[in-house]
Amino acid sequence: MIIVKISIKALVEKRTEVMQTLLSMIQSARKEKGCLSYDVFWDFDGKTVFNVIEEWKTREDLNRHIQSEKFSVLLGTKSLLAKPLEMKIHTVSHSEGMEFVNSLREKGAPK
Repeated sequence: MIIVKISIKALVEKRTEVMQTLLSMIQSARKEKGCLSYDVFWDFDGKTVFNVIEEWKTREDLNRHIQSEKFSVLLGTKSLLAKPLEMKIHTVSHSEGMEFVNSLREKGAPK
């Protein structure tokens, strides 16, 4: 699985425009081949910071997304940003859920 985190700091006066652009991308991205999830979050403290978290089945799926016209829309927000967007791509070979947390907590605190 591939996880992508994109941080976007909008210019104060362009915050609404950036938000509308990001929200308009959600449904189409979620329909792309290999997309496991695609979510946009607003940083309440920063007020102008948005984070996009994407999960993809394979690197090929992510590469196709990055080469798409839809992704070009995201890159096209450059003039609306206070600083260049930051993008980090993480390759995950293994993940665990609450079952792991619960089993670990049942063992008790370390001594």
